[in-house]
Amino acid sequence: MNQDYLKHFQQAVDNVRGEGRYRVFQDIRRVRGEFPKAVWYKNEYSEKDIVVWCSNDYLGMGQNECVIEAVKSAVDTAGTGSGGTRNIAGTTHYHVQLEKELAELHGKDNALVFTSGYVANEATLGVMSRILPGLIIFSDEMNHASMISGIQRSRCQKHIFKHNDLANLETKLKAAPADKPKLIAFESVYSMDADIAPIQEICDLAEKYNAMTYIDEVHAVGMYGDRGGGVCEERGLMDRVDIVQGTLAKAFGMIGGYIAANDIITDAVRSMASGFIFTTSIPPSTAAGALRSVKILKISPEIRDQHKERASELKKRFRAAGFPFIDGDTHIVPLMISDPVKCKAISDQLIEEHDIYVQPINYPTVPRGTERLRFTPSPFHSDAMMDDLLAALHKIWDQFDLKREKVA
Repeated sequence: MNQDYLKHFQQAVDNVRGEGRYRVFQDIRRVRGEFPKAVWYKNEYSEKDIVVWCSNDYLGMGQNECVIEAVKSAVDTAGTGSGGTRNIAGTTHYHVQLEKELAELHGKDNALVFTSGYVANEATLGVMSRILPGLIIFSDEMNHASMISGIQRSRCQKHIFKHNDLANLETKLKAAPADKPKLIAFESVYSMDADIAPIQEICDLAEKYNAMTYIDEVHAVGMYGDRGGGVCEERGLMDRVDIVQGTLAKAFGMIGGYIAANDIITDAVRSMASGFIFTTSIPPSTAAGALRSVKILKISPEIRDQHKERASELKKRFRAAGFPFIDGDTHIVPLMISDPVKCKAISDQLIEEHDIYVQPINYPTVPRGTERLRFTPSPFHSDAMMDDLLAALHKIWDQFDLKREKVA
């Protein structure tokens, strides 16, 4: 290989390092039955027990014994991989059952399971302009990268509206040609800022200007609503949203993504979205584990209540300590550092000296100057674990001479 090529690759990495946002992947192994505990491998000669504070396995379902048993049973029954794409031998009975369960969860006719939430967004949004010629997409400025990628792939006209700003959205809808098809794409829970979209009001605007609605509920499915159907279920709005996109990789503790919608919509996406057509399907064991997890969470509101209590408790402690965090209405607790170098250094110190793992969140995941540590307390983070966390943060806050907010 020409060494000049490699110099460009090295310069790209050096630029990221120079900005203080070079990403280090922590080598950990979760401990079955002891969530949120894990083992951290600092190197091949060093390992230690840690507590994970940043997992998206929000309810610890990846450690649930019933889910684990469902996965093992499916492997014993059907083997490992699915054997093909959904069109060619890769639609197993587990996939069919899972899609029926997800459709019922969201009150929709049908569902489609993809290999990830990212692919579900990219493939579905990416094919919309082929299905709806002349489509205009209205996208919240804080939408996830997968939604942005899908909208870019659609190659249709798009308008980005200010985050959760109904007036700005309506201005853009009003200015669009009345005879053009329109779609509003937004999330329910925004995972980095811990806020929730004004779903009802967005649906009102969609009806007023004859637009479809597409909601990403990945950080809400399993977590909100009486049966874990997301914020739309919690607020009684499931029938007002046209396409719901979710994930199996967070509250459900597995891997994969999906959409749920009207039969005709899902059939069109199934028939035309290359990200669905040309990808090997998730393993039957994964589908079986996800199916079991969805079924469990439908009838387990108590775990959601426990989770809300734990998130509330962590916020209360942060508030009392004067730590600057985003005090939102969700289960996510972003602790603001606002400096990429300090954010990484604090994360390193927490894991190395205090056995606490929380990953630094830097640009491009969040805007420059808003770097943070994103805490996701679970039902299994005990008071003792919170005591250890707060003691470590008090020490580090003073050491780094970080500001505290006034405590009322």
